Amino acid sequence: MNIIDELDWRGAINQQTDADGLKKLTEEKAVGLYAGIDPTGDSMHIGHLIPFMILKRFQEAGHKPVIVIGGGTGSIGDPSGKKSERVLQTMEQVKHNEAALTKQMLKFFGNENFRIVNNRDWLSKISLLDFLRDYGKLFNVNTMLAKDIVASRLEVGISFTEFTYQILQSVDFLHLFKEEDVQLQIGGGDQWGNITSGTDLIHRMEGQDAKVFGLTIPLLLKADGTKFGKSEGGNIWLDPEKTTPYEFYQFWLNQDDRDVVKFLKYFTFLSKDEIDRLAETVKTAPEKREAQRRLAQEVTGFVHGQKAVEEAEHISAALFSGEVSDLTASEIEQGFKNMPTVEVDAKKENIVLWLVDTTKIESSRRQAREDITNGAIRINGEKVTDLEAEIDPASHFDGKFVIVRRGKKKYFLARVK
Repeated sequence: MNIIDELDWRGAINQQTDADGLKKLTEEKAVGLYAGIDPTGDSMHIGHLIPFMILKRFQEAGHKPVIVIGGGTGSIGDPSGKKSERVLQTMEQVKHNEAALTKQMLKFFGNENFRIVNNRDWLSKISLLDFLRDYGKLFNVNTMLAKDIVASRLEVGISFTEFTYQILQSVDFLHLFKEEDVQLQIGGGDQWGNITSGTDLIHRMEGQDAKVFGLTIPLLLKADGTKFGKSEGGNIWLDPEKTTPYEFYQFWLNQDDRDVVKFLKYFTFLSKDEIDRLAETVKTAPEKREAQRRLAQEVTGFVHGQKAVEEAEHISAALFSGEVSDLTASEIEQGFKNMPTVEVDAKKENIVLWLVDTTKIESSRRQAREDITNGAIRINGEKVTDLEAEIDPASHFDGKFVIVRRGKKKYFLARVK
């Protein structure tokens, strides 16, 4: 299947500047293409992942992706999607973010048939006079104002700095066309105005016969009409320090039946036959959630590796069954991140006093005794019914944690000081 046909089947194409021309080009040669990301943070989130998954598909099909880290554009701010001006970051913060994003990209794309560049390397060499003479003269203000990316800001106002962003992004495309043999820019739907400004600039400077193309990806909406990419707790980050691999896995596992096939097409490299098979299971056996589990496995594996998938599934199984005794300290850090947590000393203590006075897991000694004798209390996965039992915080999990389960589902984590 041609790469453009595949993207179309996956529902990953919104707009193209020349659909027939681009498809023909991809059949004739290995195409250079790029997407950019500004270093406004030190990690991508899953919303950022969408265009880079498209780049990865091109790479797998033998094409030549280039990623632009926007050290130059990121220092001034993209007006896209914002109702007010971005707060400018310090250059130290920008450089820190550049390094972090570069590390993530190398993990996803490797070093073969792939390049990362930074637009500060060429934008910083353009003087103000050269910018105005060589580029500014070629942009019509009326046309720029009509671009959605700018028009959406006119009511509340936009600074000249952010207004010029589309010129700088156009210069990026021109530079990559001339120096890196890049002919295609990919971006989200909100980047259409910037992308077409770039193709227009190349045609003006290199001739109307220059083969350059733009392709945007649809805004990804969930079945309930809300924008994809966030959970109740906020962004789902690709950095495991911000969103643990277990949380990441659970996010995908919990997707709605109405969305899961769409997300399998967008975020996995599974074949059409396999996705069609999983789509059938959603209809015939939705209670098994096989499609969601496969989605979670594939995306978590791509972002964090197979070991992270195995750990996430181990944590999930342990929490579901209550058999937590063989969890590692690292797995407890992930799986119990959002559980009620208290800090305790390492000293041994009677279970009743520990549950009431030390941790306040139980509201009273009477209630604690009742729960213990009824078998409702498990410590580190083991049922405790002896009122004289002692809690030894140093006995499990490298002496770092005590896991308490009250009833069937209520977990508490005691973190040893």
